[in-house]
Amino acid sequence: MNIALIIILGFLLLAVFLGIRATKGKEMDLEQWTVGGRGFSSIFVFLLMAGEIYTTFSFLGGSGWAYGKGAPALYVLMYICLSYVTSYWLLPAIWRYAKEHRLVSQSDFFVKKYNSPYLGVLVALVGVIGMIPVIVVQLKGLGIIVSQASYGAVSMQAAVWMGAIALTIYVMLSGVHGSAWTAFIKDIVMVVVICFLGIYLPLHYYGGFQPMFEAVHAANPGLLKFPDEGNSVTWVISTVLLLVLGFYMWPQVFSSTYTAKNERVFRKNAIISPLYTLMLVFVVFVGTAAILTVPGLEGEDVDLALLRLSLDTFDPWVVGVIGGAGLLTALVPGSLLMMSTSTLLAKNIFHVFAPKSSEQTVGKLARLLVPFVALVAVYFTLHGGTTLSNIILMGYSLMTQLAPSLLFSLWKGNFINKYGAGAGIIAGLATVAYITTSHMTLADLFTFLPATWNDVNTGIIALVINCIVMIAVSLATRKSQRAAAA
Repeated sequence: MNIALIIILGFLLLAVFLGIRATKGKEMDLEQWTVGGRGFSSIFVFLLMAGEIYTTFSFLGGSGWAYGKGAPALYVLMYICLSYVTSYWLLPAIWRYAKEHRLVSQSDFFVKKYNSPYLGVLVALVGVIGMIPVIVVQLKGLGIIVSQASYGAVSMQAAVWMGAIALTIYVMLSGVHGSAWTAFIKDIVMVVVICFLGIYLPLHYYGGFQPMFEAVHAANPGLLKFPDEGNSVTWVISTVLLLVLGFYMWPQVFSSTYTAKNERVFRKNAIISPLYTLMLVFVVFVGTAAILTVPGLEGEDVDLALLRLSLDTFDPWVVGVIGGAGLLTALVPGSLLMMSTSTLLAKNIFHVFAPKSSEQTVGKLARLLVPFVALVAVYFTLHGGTTLSNIILMGYSLMTQLAPSLLFSLWKGNFINKYGAGAGIIAGLATVAYITTSHMTLADLFTFLPATWNDVNTGIIALVINCIVMIAVSLATRKSQRAAAA
């Protein structure tokens, strides 16, 4: 067993220990397991939300996109910073309503706002469908990190199974408490590792940042600018808009809002978090540094850029620390995703069709569903193939379809009803599915539009159709709903 693998396993054992330790003295009912008794301070809410956002996608996918796509990788910085700005107003409103009504999941919010448990079922299904691919991202990233950083001592498949088993035990025992404590360690290690790599590698191989970009530009002049087609400026603007709207629609991020002890937590975080996002600049530097030093990576292999460059540069013990940091970027968000998925299945789907079930029964079922969720995720991890960035972008196209009905629900004069909300979500999801399978673009639908419209993110098209259907159905059913109420 090499030193790199020993260090990686040490990080894994530390995470499991912290997860178990975090639950000491707490009665882990459903509310404690999912939202930590609504008593988390600013630092823990910050770390939880950062834990969900800075994942293996940030660690591997961001550098992979900088390596393979160049300038368009900057969309990650743009959408995260803008999303934090919206949180200043959005999250306090969600938190106040959730606390008043003792909500524990994202679907609970829609159920209460629209007085429809079946709308909650629909929202839960969207959440589950959207989160499974992101769990796959975490397991796939974990498998890449452990197999590469261990110098092949652990295969990709074995690493995925090892991660899934560890995540299952971790989530079932500790819930959100373990995620919060492990996030504290994860963020310290990840910031140190990424900043070190982003500074050291350009200096080591190129003598500085400017010489690095000059060398890359000389070798591939088009890489450091936005292309005219594909990932063009049109694509970047529409994608950033889509991702900002969908940023807090992810169930695990949404329900993390419930853990705060007061609404001031979110305003503090909204001020600090954009500065924290600057760390991703160093991820871009790493991917750029790898372009000429580890050439030839294509397709899914672009996600290996950071690790391949690290293997070529550092001693095994340093590689082990880098691998350990990457492992934690998979464990923290992966645990929150698994917990949120199993909670939605138990509370917002099973409980709707078995309303006489007690809260204790629902809580036990949520924990028992964690291994099932893990097995499904492992299957798709080992039998699917695409880059980490593409999986995340597809997930956002799905989750953003919840944004219109949520935003309208926060408006005092909301005229959207449960029929409109449900119809809009279904129309948006159907549009995403159709456009994805048919590879249709906006310019195909409207031939008079300029060719640049081909690059509009398909999720935006679905979002527009979602809004049109939602408003039309709500207006059409308003009279019948009033008559039923009377």
